[in-house]
Amino acid sequence: MSDPRELLLAKRAEVEGELADLERPPSDQGSISFGKRVGEGTSMAVDRLSQVVVHEQLQHTLEDVDRALAKLDEGSYGACDVCGRPIPQGRLEALPWAVLCVEHAAAR
Repeated sequence: MSDPRELLLAKRAEVEGELADLERPPSDQGSISFGKRVGEGTSMAVDRLSQVVVHEQLQHTLEDVDRALAKLDEGSYGACDVCGRPIPQGRLEALPWAVLCVEHAAAR
């Protein structure tokens, strides 16, 4: 497995870049009208709502990345934050920022 710290720092940079893109004001803030028919204004609103959901997911990922980095410093990387059991190696390889075992991640 590659160095988890390098993977986590790269993921943090990636997520911060995506968050910065999402946090930029929309370039097209022209007059939007909302009527009974689906038009440009409605599709723009749906698009913005989708972006809000993506932003929240990225925030959670960033929190997990930061927690995983802290766990590396603490020496508890690879242990579930809830039950303390080891997180399976395959899960850590797929998601180096995993801070919960599969069971507790599913309950999140």
